[in-house]
Amino acid sequence: MHVRPLDGIRVLDLTNVLAGPYCSYQLMLMGAEVVKVERPGQGDLARSLGPDPSLNRDGVGASFLAQNAGKKSLELDLKDTADRALFEDLLTGADVLLENFRAGVLERMGYGAERLARLNPRLVYCSISGFGHTGPMREAPAYDQIIQGLAGMMSVTGTPDTAPQRIGFPVCDTTGGLMAAFAISTALLHRERTGAGARLDVSMLEASLSTMGWAVSNYLVSGIAPEPLSDQNPTAAPSGTFHTLDGPLNIAANQQRQFEALCRLTGVPELITDPRFAEREQRKRHRAELNSALNQALAARPAADWERELNAAGIPAARVLSVPDALEQPQLAHRDFVSELHHPGRPGQPLRVVGNGVLVDGKAFGPASPPPLLGEHNSQRQELARRWATAARTAARATATTGETSAS
Repeated sequence: MHVRPLDGIRVLDLTNVLAGPYCSYQLMLMGAEVVKVERPGQGDLARSLGPDPSLNRDGVGASFLAQNAGKKSLELDLKDTADRALFEDLLTGADVLLENFRAGVLERMGYGAERLARLNPRLVYCSISGFGHTGPMREAPAYDQIIQGLAGMMSVTGTPDTAPQRIGFPVCDTTGGLMAAFAISTALLHRERTGAGARLDVSMLEASLSTMGWAVSNYLVSGIAPEPLSDQNPTAAPSGTFHTLDGPLNIAANQQRQFEALCRLTGVPELITDPRFAEREQRKRHRAELNSALNQALAARPAADWERELNAAGIPAARVLSVPDALEQPQLAHRDFVSELHHPGRPGQPLRVVGNGVLVDGKAFGPASPPPLLGEHNSQRQELARRWATAARTAARATATTGETSAS
């Protein structure tokens, strides 16, 4: 049996919908025990979100199922005295507290950062919000599309005629969740060395800008503002989406040798010596004419044929797939990327969920259990609190002993 890197780590998860649940899903895949604290009778809003109305009515919407496998669900009302007491018992035994309320909400409930640190000095407390917990926008509401617009992502998506356009999936939510999972993991490593917890404040806006690569760095470094180029790569040409006999094909001939090989393989070697395309910057300036010539040549054969031939010649190329086709690629099956679980809302039916693309010592980790029904683990609440408290005391003693040994 493989040991997961975060085995033994206990995460108390107060988050809803996507950024926070995506973060705790990543931690769960790596071995953490994640307990979702949900509002009694309502639960995570994602339970009612997704394309299947019947699943939404049953509290197991597709949006919830996608991010919450392998977790436990407790219903707790933090306005109720008994539930608050149990919550605090869980807090004292938790390694991580994760929340994605607006700035100040948890503090108004009586659980500000200072009090949390008193309850559990070893706690890694992570907040995910649209703009962070400081600054003039700290209390502004934010959803993925709001962040896409404010980060400049939409301004560089589409063509000069169609921009701004929304990116076709909630990239800012997932980016915020990934950044939070990374920050939590580093804070846990720091705690292992020092025994001290941490307060982590993750801004989705800043996390999103940090992932935008050359669109941001070209402006910061060179003062050149990015422009929308549809399916083309602004850093090189020919590099983008092209048209074959039966469908689109992405080609990234970013190096001179790749460009020359592409011209020869597609039957247009004359483009190599054409002064408009002789070197990188010229090709970028004359991108439209170059693409037109290549599209005419590529139209002679199917995309799959070109993909095989170009890749064999060292030219990165691949068909543009639909999401269903992408998920059925043999490469993903080989690496056990998709896990099949029992469907919590449809007994007898399978539920397929994705992993994270990481192999640890050659092993892909999927969820060990399906997403929980609302309050599915309510009967275990007292046992969970006792077990977590015992584990926390043991870990604290171990850290203290390690520190004393290092100091001697």
